[in-house]
Amino acid sequence: MVKNGFSQFQGKKVLLLQGPLGAFFKNLALDLEAAGATVFKINFNGGDWFFYPTKAINFNQRLSEWPHFYDTFIQTHHIDVVLLFGDCRPIHQVAHAISVERNLQIGVFEEGYIRPDYITLEQYGVNANSKIPQSPEFYQHLPDTPINEVASIGKSFWFAALWGMIYFTACAIAKPYFRHYQHHRSLSIWQGLFWLRSFGRKWLYGFQQKNELETLIKERDKKYFLLALQVHNDAQIHHHSDFFSVDAFISEVINSFSLNAPPDCHLVIKHHPLDRGFNHYGHLIHVICQRQGLKNRIHYIHDLHLPTLLAHAKGVVVINSTVGLSALDHACPVITCGNAIYDFEGLTYQGSLDSFWKNADSFKVDQNLYFKFLSYLINHTQINGNYYKRLHHVNNHTGINWVLL
Repeated sequence: MVKNGFSQFQGKKVLLLQGPLGAFFKNLALDLEAAGATVFKINFNGGDWFFYPTKAINFNQRLSEWPHFYDTFIQTHHIDVVLLFGDCRPIHQVAHAISVERNLQIGVFEEGYIRPDYITLEQYGVNANSKIPQSPEFYQHLPDTPINEVASIGKSFWFAALWGMIYFTACAIAKPYFRHYQHHRSLSIWQGLFWLRSFGRKWLYGFQQKNELETLIKERDKKYFLLALQVHNDAQIHHHSDFFSVDAFISEVINSFSLNAPPDCHLVIKHHPLDRGFNHYGHLIHVICQRQGLKNRIHYIHDLHLPTLLAHAKGVVVINSTVGLSALDHACPVITCGNAIYDFEGLTYQGSLDSFWKNADSFKVDQNLYFKFLSYLINHTQINGNYYKRLHHVNNHTGINWVLL
């Protein structure tokens, strides 16, 4: 889907389900129509409707009625392709299963395996549902393919925050009409307050931890493990791991570290920047450290420069995060505690978490395998662009580069 660009949709009937926050799917529809596709759209709440107010069907029935509605719709309109954002939403899970039965082409957008300059578009599914090969032999036999330079996106946080607040407000206003809709995450106009708190915390943590990075580099170079947290409502936790919550993940990792890590090692826990306004795990970490006798060996940080942290880390622990790929780029040993597309022999540590703390030093990332995997991943699933901020030099409505040259 990525390499052929918009031309592959010529003459096709394309159905858009839920997209990312903002006008991306509306702009995508304009570009698809310009390429010769016939586009249909289904809205499920006021936020969907606000950003796609015309030429769309509004589904305001119960979720139990969705399978029949969807199956009837795709057959009546002779749909060829279904495009959606995130394949773990309840409405998308149903649509995905029916689309497979009907032999439709499915394209799944996601935030991006590689950030910040790419978004993901995969045929069939993403993350643990991806069809990307996970065999070292597959990549070892591929020719060396260079990774071309792409346009830099820059910061997009404030764009995403703005679209989010508009989306949640529209959802609240239109709730009486879409009264049966159940969002896959908390859906409230008050979500905007969490984003404002995130902004305040960013500056507060920046001041409180302004010397933390320098201390880690000077005093604990290659003597600390980095634990990268996920957003609390991320599908990587609830659908692609065995953890009930981020709290459970933190508890398990600290307990394993306490029992198995060398006594001179430290654990640096990095909060996810998009979860900054919603959660703070300081109290939980403090309680566990008190119980385990880990005083001064656990460090809870927020917005320290990630590439620098990775360059000086002894190893990295993730569920399934883009941080894992970034760590591999630094040849830093990685262990995944969830289902990750890059979790296979030669790239990530394949033993247990308990053994990782002692064996990370002896594990070496196969850099040749990594670069072949990265090249394949980019050329088959990644698009240079952003859902919330446009690349202005690109001559289309979405503002993304669809053909990777």
